[in-house]
Amino acid sequence: MNPNKVDRNHLLSLTDLPNVGPACEKDLRLIGIRVPAHLRGRDPYDMYAQLCMRTGVMHDPCVIDVFTSVVRFLAGEPAQPWWAFSAERKRTLARDPLTL
Repeated sequence: MNPNKVDRNHLLSLTDLPNVGPACEKDLRLIGIRVPAHLRGRDPYDMYAQLCMRTGVMHDPCVIDVFTSVVRFLAGEPAQPWWAFSAERKRTLARDPLTL
């Protein structure tokens, strides 16, 4: 969902979360996340690694940005577009490429 349209008081399905559409919802379900509450306290890099292992494909690293956006949103941060987390991901991976 577009981050500007997210209603924190209406988080019933994964697609109610910022930046999560049908494709991302499918990816989240592949790693065992069924409802928004399952994202609380999760590590976006670990989620990405699980997705890549589960599918046997190295996904675009921007998926980490989407995962970061929803984890942070559920931790209380405001909804932001996924690309707001790209620079942070790039710094993290440059500093520690074994994060994945």
